[in-house]
Amino acid sequence: MNNTPVYFDNAATTFPKPPEVISAVLECMEEYCGNPGRGSHYLAKKSAETVFMTRESLGEMFGAAPENVIFTLNTTYALNMAIKGVMGNGGHVIISNMEHNSVLRPIVKLAQDKRVTYSIFDGYGKNGSISSKEIISGIMAKLRRDTKMLVCIHSSNICSHTLPIRDIGAFCHRHNILFCVDAAQSAGHIPIDMEKDNVDILCLPAHKGLLAPQGCGILILRNLLMLDTLTEGGNGINSLDSDMGQESPERYESGTLCTPAIAGLYAGLRFLKSFGIANVARHESMLWQRAYTYLQNTRNVTVHDHTPGSVLLFSVNNASADEVGEQLSKRGFCLRTGYHCSALGHKALQTPDGGAARIGFGIFNNEQETDLLCQAIADIARQTAR
Repeated sequence: MNNTPVYFDNAATTFPKPPEVISAVLECMEEYCGNPGRGSHYLAKKSAETVFMTRESLGEMFGAAPENVIFTLNTTYALNMAIKGVMGNGGHVIISNMEHNSVLRPIVKLAQDKRVTYSIFDGYGKNGSISSKEIISGIMAKLRRDTKMLVCIHSSNICSHTLPIRDIGAFCHRHNILFCVDAAQSAGHIPIDMEKDNVDILCLPAHKGLLAPQGCGILILRNLLMLDTLTEGGNGINSLDSDMGQESPERYESGTLCTPAIAGLYAGLRFLKSFGIANVARHESMLWQRAYTYLQNTRNVTVHDHTPGSVLLFSVNNASADEVGEQLSKRGFCLRTGYHCSALGHKALQTPDGGAARIGFGIFNNEQETDLLCQAIADIARQTAR
């Protein structure tokens, strides 16, 4: 067993965080953690300045105006805001067969309440990845007169399969449909430009590819799009009015923001800019390819998708996913096993009962750790084959 745990659960949350991120959080907590937008004193102004600079950095990275960058609790909350903010008054919504429960469950709840209907297109085929042309054809088959919105992942959270969002977005705009992208697994790994990629609403986390602490998500709106509000309350402006007002981002940010997490996010964005998203993708894909080559040639192990990236899903044929995870944990490796909050995705990939084991590569993983992990998986596969 390794004395120091080796972390391969970066698809859930990145760890460790860059030292710059930790320092920024501590600096905020120790020196200026006032309530942004809630006072004229120095500490509130300093917090507000940090929040605004982070909005600017996010807008620059994703091709949006700073006022359209909205801070939320997490990606799930951002997706709920987007889905319910558009579909609350009814209509039809289309999603892919690779969606996380953060997309599926809000839509199912609206459907159960008879407020919306929904359809599912194949973003992943029965025999694996499918072409952009096939995906667009599948979406066209689901289109209805009352279709308002299409919501889909950019990259899957259970494998590295990535959807052609630029083509999907162009299709949506040709048919006057709003396009919402769940970038939980792609932000910080794959460049995204909302204008060029035809994205109307982008939902993403701070704590994954952007290397920030947990406790902050981001909803980004394109142009002058306005959503219905999910929550109401104090937002620091127009306090005598009884509604949330029309101004973005304040319209959507009721209550106190998590300033320390936002400060960490600002540092994470600067770190990522200096490191380079292309270098992140190159490093993680190199580790993925190394693990894939090893595990593809390991008896009693099945790899469930063949797309290079930052996430690799596998099973040991004679052991449950939970057993594999427990055995790897005893050997000092941190992975996530099971269904990963993605029943649709596991059904599309046809994983075994109980799901599978997920390796989430990050920029702080290296080749030696990857080799040791693969050797441990091979050892478990040999033991369970007996």
